[in-house]
Amino acid sequence: MKLHNTLTKKTETFTPIKKDHATIYSCGPTVYDHIHIGNLRAYVMADTLRRVVAADGYTTKQVMNFTDIDDKTIRRSAEKYADDSPEEALRKLTRHYEDIFRQDVAAIGNDLSAVTFVRATESIADMQAIIKELYEAKIAYVADDGVYFSIKAYQAKGKKYGQLLKLDASNTSEARIDNDEYDKESVHDFALWKTQRGGEPAWDFELDGHNLLGRPGWHIECSAMSSVNLGQPFDIHTGGVDNIFPHHENEIAQSTALHEDYAHYFVHNEHLLVEGRKMSKSLNNFFTLEDIQEKGFEPLAFRLLILQAHYRNQVNFSWESLEAAQNRLNQLRAWADLRHQPSTETMSDELDELWGETLTAIKEQMFDDLDTPGALASLAKLVNYMEDHQIPNKDGKNTGQALATIDSLLGLQLDGRPDITDDQKRLMTARQQARDDKDWAKADTLRDELAAAGLSVRDTTYGQIWSRIPKR
Repeated sequence: MKLHNTLTKKTETFTPIKKDHATIYSCGPTVYDHIHIGNLRAYVMADTLRRVVAADGYTTKQVMNFTDIDDKTIRRSAEKYADDSPEEALRKLTRHYEDIFRQDVAAIGNDLSAVTFVRATESIADMQAIIKELYEAKIAYVADDGVYFSIKAYQAKGKKYGQLLKLDASNTSEARIDNDEYDKESVHDFALWKTQRGGEPAWDFELDGHNLLGRPGWHIECSAMSSVNLGQPFDIHTGGVDNIFPHHENEIAQSTALHEDYAHYFVHNEHLLVEGRKMSKSLNNFFTLEDIQEKGFEPLAFRLLILQAHYRNQVNFSWESLEAAQNRLNQLRAWADLRHQPSTETMSDELDELWGETLTAIKEQMFDDLDTPGALASLAKLVNYMEDHQIPNKDGKNTGQALATIDSLLGLQLDGRPDITDDQKRLMTARQQARDDKDWAKADTLRDELAAAGLSVRDTTYGQIWSRIPKR
């Protein structure tokens, strides 16, 4: 399979460090609030990438972090749980939004059983160990408010700062940045550790005689959690393009200051826009999965909307585009349900061959830098053929496990859909008998009863074909 590597700016054949095993680290959420749909795009991409790597024959280990200690989590927890200790307030807030995050990504079709989640607050000792090594190597220094990474010292060792994007002297400064949200156009020494300010959660840290009671900076969290849980180097690091700088660039610096390699492949997805603009609460275009569901759309329709564009292209979200994705999802489900249709016909050689060609094409496209729009176009060709010819989906030599294979790559949950109930089948049988008896009035009445039971019926040369009526 091939992946576009931000580190080399090339689309490359994926070759893992270990022959049959692939390691993936995915930047996870900062758990202080609901994540928005732009964040969700990164998690759809990370899940799809893992699916494709697994389909290419590798066992996988995917680790995702919860950033449960940073400026935002501290500020919000103090506001929301003012009567609790700082530590308890932080725990209450972050655990609550962890649960919501898990529910959201499961709803959009992500396989959580394939992911190992790691909390920053449970990895403090690992972060402190890295900081100590950097300090002893004189690449980090103690200031009055914490420990900072020296970009100048890093470069003096022959290391390149600016591996993911071009940075030059005009935007480099020896100034220090002590917060987690700063000017992304300038390069500054960044905080590895921050000494406690009033009312903040804090951990003990002794460094060269300095008492540094405090908490970690943002960037060191991912360096520690990835290397400890996956080893260093590991294979693939994922995230949105907004993570490239400063977050991923700083991860590379602090992780390679004393080592040669960090992640071999960086895979970044582009932004999701809303009506052509970046999301902003001031523009009233800031949406969560809950907002989507309140309008009657399904989370899997959002997943399909994301998959319809290549991950390296921007996606424009609108309610109209989501409506179209919902309709397309309903069409795919109706097609998947054809496997349950009552037909005695056998599959034609022509259709069976088209099934084989479609599965081959989908795999090739997904292995080509996650070409999800191409894979969906290949699937649409098969779906449209069967709809145009009103063909029930009977078994052929190329259809065994076909839906399971498609699901394993795209995560649209088309496989395993249940058959209709016995009561619905009895209505279908009675209606066919009424048609055979030319009792059209009774057939129409039974059609209405089927509609009330959630099924629509169309009459074809193969007999009746039912489809479930979408709830929306």
